[in-house]
Amino acid sequence: MNPTPLAERMRPIRLQELIGQEHLSAPNTFLYRAIQSGNVPSLILWGPPGVGKTTIANIIANEIKVPFYTLSAISSGVKDIREVIEKAKFQQGVVLFIDEIHRFNKSQQDALLAAVEKGTIRLIGATTENPSFEINAALLSRCQVFTLNALGKEELLAMLKQAMEKDLDLKKRTIDLQETEALLRLSGGDGRKLLNLFEIVVNAIEENPCVITDAQVSTIAQQKVALYDKSGEQHYDIISAFIKSIRGSDPNAAVYWLARMIEGGEDVKFIARRLVILASEDIGNANPNALLLATNCFEAVKIIGYPEARIILSQCVTYLASCPKSNAAYMAINEAQQAVRQTGDLPVPFHLRNAPTKLMKDLNYGKNYHYAHDYEGNFINQEYLPDELKNTPFYRPGNNAREQELKRYLKDKWKGKYGY
Repeated sequence: MNPTPLAERMRPIRLQELIGQEHLSAPNTFLYRAIQSGNVPSLILWGPPGVGKTTIANIIANEIKVPFYTLSAISSGVKDIREVIEKAKFQQGVVLFIDEIHRFNKSQQDALLAAVEKGTIRLIGATTENPSFEINAALLSRCQVFTLNALGKEELLAMLKQAMEKDLDLKKRTIDLQETEALLRLSGGDGRKLLNLFEIVVNAIEENPCVITDAQVSTIAQQKVALYDKSGEQHYDIISAFIKSIRGSDPNAAVYWLARMIEGGEDVKFIARRLVILASEDIGNANPNALLLATNCFEAVKIIGYPEARIILSQCVTYLASCPKSNAAYMAINEAQQAVRQTGDLPVPFHLRNAPTKLMKDLNYGKNYHYAHDYEGNFINQEYLPDELKNTPFYRPGNNAREQELKRYLKDKWKGKYGY
């Protein structure tokens, strides 16, 4: 049995061999031309696990043939970064690939900044997290960001077919791939995980021909694959149960699913980020303090980290689960965006337009606008929507104490407009 995993054996070495990500690999795309010319800039590869980030970095190393160094943000620190930068001063065109760069803290990212800015190194960072949130703005501004898409069914099946046709070990077996649903489902769109799971299944079936069915895949996976995979299906099932428990106002179930994620080694920032979203989507103006607490929780756990971050998360989770619920703000923006898609770029009414120049004033920009603070109660009844959307309600306060108070205020001001 080959000790090198199937996914590693099948890793492409040329951009044209990459399955998926045609928006990056097709001829005449920016990355394709950059690799062909050897003039690859510093870049960030952002996408889900197993879609080709590390593969693209390896392809660049193979194609442009320059000194290539690899660090993992999980196991490397500032000392390792400085060692590579020092070596790069005596070499030309050095590329430094950092996997999971979002795990580097500010000081580690700052250690890269000067070298990237001066061109001492060309940085390639791989991340599963939004670079806007996880990478310092100064470093991000010096890198091109490429977004990698999740792999679809056809692309995953193409990977399996390619492996059966080209891998020397698999070619020794007669493989009858009768069903693929379980392989695709358990891989969760992760190409690396798909190939390695496929190899585990093939090696576990001793009969020849090797007949693969969904039932066999499920049985073998339960026996040989870890129960909690942070990038797999159970990851999404547990976060779904977690969110739904909070939405359903059950702090007991919510803290249980929180514990499952903590014990499984889930990223503390991933959990906290979902709580910030939930605080607006499912609680909103029913209790505006929910968003404040969730935001503070996110900042706190970034500073504290495990194991103490579990206490902060527990406080936030139990509070959010115990809050009154409202999705009115969430529904309001959904309906407003739908209106924008249906009506297009409607002109701003003249009385609401900014008029910084005399010409604009002559064109009636800002004419007849009434400054609300000049009127009793800091309110004047005037139209703020485009003519085509007059009287269209988007925000409908929920049936809870705080939003009913908002509704009474709006009703007093608008006297029935928007249904208030």
